[in-house]
Amino acid sequence: MGITRVYVDTSVFGGQFDDEFKTPSLRFFDQVRKDYFRLVTSAIVSQEISGAPPEVRRFYEDVLESAEVLEISDEARDLQRAYVRSGIVPEQYSMDALHVALASVSECPLIVSWNFKHIVHYQKIPMYNAVNVLHGFRAISIYSPSEVIDYEAENL
Repeated sequence: MGITRVYVDTSVFGGQFDDEFKTPSLRFFDQVRKDYFRLVTSAIVSQEISGAPPEVRRFYEDVLESAEVLEISDEARDLQRAYVRSGIVPEQYSMDALHVALASVSECPLIVSWNFKHIVHYQKIPMYNAVNVLHGFRAISIYSPSEVIDYEAENL
C-alpha cells in the first residue's frame, strides 16, 4: 500500500498556531514529513493563506516545497456548483465546497480539515459523497487531523 494522498485545506495550516488545534496539527504535519501522508493542497489554499498571519504563511511556504498543488479546474468548479445547488453549502461559503470538489476531482481519498461547519460534519459528508457518485466521482473520506494521525507513532 502506498502513501495516502491527503487534501489539506487552509484551516489545517493555521491549526498549529491555535491552542485548541495545536497538538494534533503538529503531529499531523510531523507524520506528513515522515511520509505517512502525501500532502495535497490547492491554488485556493494559496489564495486564502495570503491573508493569514506571517507565521502561518511562512509555515505554508516551507511545507509547500513537498506538496502537490492542484489548480482550480472547470471540472472542480462544476462539482462545487453541484454541492451548492444540492444545499450542502450555502453560496456564501462556496469556497468550502471548492476544497471538497478539488479533492474529489483529483481523486484524493481523504480530506483533512478543521472546518466543522461546512466540511467535517456528519450530515454533510454523506451529502458530498452522494453528489460525487451522481457526478461520476468516488466517495471521499473527510476527517479532522486528530482523527487521522497515528497515535502509536513516535511522540513529538
